Amino acid sequence: QVQLVESGGGLVQSGGSLRLSCAASGSIFSINRMAWYRQAPGKQRELVAAITSGSSGNYADSVKGRFTISRDTDKNTVYLQMNSLKPEDTAVYYCNAHLRRSGSDYVGSYWGQGTQVTVSS
Repeated sequence: QVQLVESGGGLVQSGGSLRLSCAASGSIFSINRMAWYRQAPGKQRELVAAITSGSSGNYADSVKGRFTISRDTDKNTVYLQMNSLKPEDTAVYYCNAHLRRSGSDYVGSYWGQGTQVTVSS
């Protein structure tokens, strides 16, 4: 069984910062990619940032220069540092991992439960 647990969401004023964390646990053999998505009310879920082994990450245009994704491979954890937050960043943020479970050749996509980020103007 695999679990992704997010933390770090909350309420912040416009211009403020938050740091999200997502820890993957369970019978994991390897993780190919970790990413953050977000979904605002009435909108589709969208990719915010993603990181693979050996990469520095790629970002949605709307967050470039403000958000930074990083990964601790030893801890199977991904972080999202969010600076200069705007009200339009308000959404539920979801962690996603493409990983291979121990004893399996299949690479599956796993999701966390989501964490709310609210930016007030």
